Amino acid sequence: MGSVPAPYSPDLNPIEMAFAKLKALLRARAVRTIDALRTAIGQICDLFQDECKNYFTAAGYGFD
Repeated sequence: MGSVPAPYSPDLNPIEMAFAKLKALLRARAVRTIDALRTAIGQICDLFQDECKNYFTAAGYGFD
């Protein structure tokens, strides 16, 4: 028989880690308008851009 693929784990997915942090930071800001949401997302993404790259690197994705 062939090998069985490992089950999907959101804990190991770099996108899930980045979105979890984004959602937590958005909840802390408690914005209530679309314009405030857009501004907050931009500011938050600027805060952890390098950290997101580290999530992908830790998951085995390379950057050139």
